[in-house]
Amino acid sequence: MAHATSTRSAAHAPPAHAAHGAHAPHGAEAPARSWALLALLAVAEFMVVLDVTVVNVALPTIADALGLGAGRLSWVVTAYVLFTGGLMLLGGRLADLTDRRTVFLAGLGLFTASSLASGLAWSGDALILARALQGAGAALLLPAALSIVTTAYTGRQRAVALGVWSALGSAGAAAGVLLGGVLVTLFDWRWIFFVNVPIGIALAVLTPRLLAAAPARRLRGGRLDLLGAGTLMAGLVSLVLAVEGTADHGWTSTRTLGLAALAALLLGAFAAVERSGSRPLVPPATWRRRSLVSGAGMMFAATGVLVGAFFLGSLYLQRTLGATALETGLAFLPLALVILAGAHLTQHVLPKLGTRPPMAAGMALAGGGALLLSRAPGDASYAADLLPGFVALGLGVGTALVAVAVVTMDSIAHDEAGLASGLLSTAHELGAAIGVAALAAVAVAGGIGDAFAVSAAVAGVGALAALVAVPAVRPEPGARMAVH
Repeated sequence: MAHATSTRSAAHAPPAHAAHGAHAPHGAEAPARSWALLALLAVAEFMVVLDVTVVNVALPTIADALGLGAGRLSWVVTAYVLFTGGLMLLGGRLADLTDRRTVFLAGLGLFTASSLASGLAWSGDALILARALQGAGAALLLPAALSIVTTAYTGRQRAVALGVWSALGSAGAAAGVLLGGVLVTLFDWRWIFFVNVPIGIALAVLTPRLLAAAPARRLRGGRLDLLGAGTLMAGLVSLVLAVEGTADHGWTSTRTLGLAALAALLLGAFAAVERSGSRPLVPPATWRRRSLVSGAGMMFAATGVLVGAFFLGSLYLQRTLGATALETGLAFLPLALVILAGAHLTQHVLPKLGTRPPMAAGMALAGGGALLLSRAPGDASYAADLLPGFVALGLGVGTALVAVAVVTMDSIAHDEAGLASGLLSTAHELGAAIGVAALAAVAVAGGIGDAFAVSAAVAGVGALAALVAVPAVRPEPGARMAVH
């Protein structure tokens, strides 16, 4: 989805003159094969990002085919983004401590195999499990691929490479809504997953030819925080299960309160492990960085609003208005495109206004868009009742995300850029996971209009937080931001 990163900050990462067997002096032109490597990694990223939005258009068809109710249907989206976000920091750490090519190929293999399993799923539970495995594959693939990009290129080439990476990440979100409608209309919902298989196989065959293996590094005991990753993942799953189940069991039921207590216990255990561990996934000092923590919180809220809109809008368009999958994909296209427009415009005003006004205005605009969508009638006209809300919501989120990235990366040292970017990516995925679960629960209990109203309230709180809780940052003129 739309995830803002700073190409300037990423370009400040320590240069690597030897990247997996490819040598290039700082500032020199990379050999031709290096651009082929970038193309390979960008296709892998595009495939993974696309799988967030491509499935939304197919949700009603999947529900009918596999007998999934509205509550459990949200897990087709949630399982993927939850496991991607929950394991992202572990994947990045593993890539740093071992061979990046090996981690990339392992993630690619798991993602491709679980895509096949998703397409072959015979039940809702089988599909949800396969989607969780897809997310785990993405959590290995994405940080490994980005770390290869940032070490295989130096100087101007690195800026170009990161620009391509960011642009394709954004394009994946836009292309997903349209491609999902085309595949479901021409073939079957299973093809939104099958399409990944030949691409994944081709990438796996080409990778050893374009990327040499690094010298073998043995992972020493204690250097990989498996206990921290396990307690974090288990706590997040318990939390989402608690939220998702409120539609059927209520907020004060034994099940909901028990799962919430378990989530609190597990997340508390994660915090304790991080404080006492010698190699924590997230160093304790990180939580004292106001800009980093508040930026991640804003990313969490903005992504929850945005991905929730894709989820709720798909159900509304097809279930309530009777739109086809292709019509739904086309209906979402303006929303996806104005995200890019908002991000592009914000780049030019941040040096003059700083981050607070665009972030607050963006979240307020997104909230207004969600509020418009909450009032759409059962016989809504797309142009009059839906398009204004989609445009306002997308433009607002696109505006806010760039400001969020500037705040998050403010005062981050070069050797901390990877950690900051990893936390921002994790907040992005977890915001999508928990946002969809919560809004789906509200939609089941009170209707899609109520869910959009809750989304509007979240965006409104985000707008207030941007004014009072998030540090004000004014980037230098010429700093280039990109939406990923």
